[in-house]
Parts: sequence; C-alpha cells; structure tokens
Amino acid sequence: MTILISPPVDPAALPVRVRKRGGGIWRSFLSNRKANIGFGLFFLLLVMSVFPSLFTGVDDPTAPARYMPRLPPSGDHWLGTTSLGQDTWALFIYGARQPMIIAVVAGGLATVISVLVGVSAAYLGGIADDVLSFITNVVLVIPTFPLVIVLSAYAGHPTLTVMIAVLVVTGWSYGANQMRVQALSLRNRDFLESARVRGERRLYIIVCEMLPTMVSLIIANFLGAALYSVLNAAGLQFLGLGDPNSTGWGTMLYWADSQGALENGAEWWAISPALGIAALGVAFALMNYAFDEISNPALRPVRRQRGKKFAGRFRPASSVAGSAVSASGAAGGE
Repeated sequence: MTILISPPVDPAALPVRVRKRGGGIWRSFLSNRKANIGFGLFFLLLVMSVFPSLFTGVDDPTAPARYMPRLPPSGDHWLGTTSLGQDTWALFIYGARQPMIIAVVAGGLATVISVLVGVSAAYLGGIADDVLSFITNVVLVIPTFPLVIVLSAYAGHPTLTVMIAVLVVTGWSYGANQMRVQALSLRNRDFLESARVRGERRLYIIVCEMLPTMVSLIIANFLGAALYSVLNAAGLQFLGLGDPNSTGWGTMLYWADSQGALENGAEWWAISPALGIAALGVAFALMNYAFDEISNPALRPVRRQRGKKFAGRFRPASSVAGSAVSASGAAGGE
C-alpha cells in the first residue's frame, strides 16, 4: 500500500497569505474603473475645498461690487461675474468646502448612529430590539425631505451646525435597518458562539468580533449617507432654509435664482454650483457602486462563471491542432 505524505508547510508563508487576503479587497477597489473615477472626482473636490488658493487668487469671493456685474466668461473671469459683481469661479471654488464638510460630518455621524442602533437591536434582541426597530421604522416611513424642511424651519437660525444636526436626525434610519439585518445573520455564527463560550463581554463581541465582518456594509452606508446629506443640504439652501451669508454651492443656487441669473446673462452663476453638486454626488455614487460590486460575494461567482464559460468556448488553434494529431495517432495505432 502506498502512503502519500504531504510536504511540510512553511510557517513563513502563512502570514503572507493572510496579508494578501486582507488587502485584496482594497487592491480590487483601486483597480476598479468606477472606483478610480469616483475617487478621482472626490479627491479633486477635496483638494479644491482644502486649498482654494491653488485654484483662484481671490481672497474674499463674497465681497460685493468687486467687479463689473454680469461680465461674460473671459481670461480674467473664467465663469464671468454675478449680478452682485462677484467672480463666479472664485465663488465656485470656495463653495466646495461647505458641501464637503456636510458630506463627511453628517454622513459620518449618521453612519455611527446606524451602526449603534442596528447592531445593538440585533445582538441584544428582546425588548431592546422591539423598541429600537419600532423607532427605526417610524423614522424610515416618514417622507424625508418634507421632514427636513419642517425641522429646518422649526430650528430657527439656519447655521451649518443646525443643518448638519437635521440631516443626521433624518438620515440614519435606512442604514440602521440594513445593519440590523446583517447583524441578525451573524448573531448565531460559530465564531460568535465561541466568543460567548470563552466568556467575552458583549461589548468586546460586538466591537472586535462582529463589526470587522461588516466593514464593507459600513463603508457603503457612509457613502450613501454622505450622498443623501449633500443633496438634501443643497435643496434646503436653494429653498432659503440655509445661511444666506455662507459660501456654498446651495447658497450660490439660492442667490442665482433670486437675482434671475438665467434671465440676466449670468447663467454660469447657476450652472457651476449645479455641476459641482452633481460631480460630488456622482463621486459618492460611483464609489458606492464599485465597493458593492467588489465586496458583495454574490457578484463574484458571476464573473468567474462568465470567465469559465467563455474560456470553454474559445480554444487556441494550437491546442485544437494538437488534439487532432493525437486523435489521428491513436487511430493509426489501433
């Protein structure tokens, strides 16, 4: 009887494999076309918001009557001037900072609340799950934008902090529902049961055992919450529920509409902030689609099956010829 003995495994090779698996999703994210376009747009807008002086030499873009009103685009004023004598390009550059702050802060806080509520409801169960799920469902079924308008009008003085608070209060419920569903599917897994048997505390099990398996969903929820915050903030500012003295793309739309920019030859006053909001929204949407496409296990077998399917259909001519020669040789030998 023949005994097969497998060669010994080199222990030095094991950590390398672990590192490759851990960083594979990020390498796939960076090699994805949607991710590259989305991250490129986001990075450009981020640099624009942090270092506006790199793109324009105007120090105070909101100062009125600095130039002649309603000048057409030229070498001195790339997007012309507004009806108030302001440089439109400078307003556009400096206006990128506010939506970026809203996206990061409001999206991040809404994601934190979603994780806390959804994971706590799923893991604790019982009365805690019933109460948290009821609150989540109530907020989820209320029409979001009308609720944002009512809360913003009731809040009084429309500061950036108030707007972020309103967006956070209304933007966490959808993510919390997703987190709860995902946590429910993980609650009875073997690795969590082993942690309970070891006597680990609930906080340790949630933070160190459960949350690392939900990183892809957390990032996707952050991107969705950031997109929601940017679009709703622009809508509030356009309706006059934001701070009219602030510098932002939504405020630019508000002043362009109130001053009749499209009728008075200052159309870039309205077009440029709309394009900026659209570009930021497209950046978040593309990154969200790309991350879901890479991290969702249900999408990976489809790509593999397609590759195998086509690989079976098309064979190199040399292999076909070799098979024919082998077949003829076998026939001659018989």
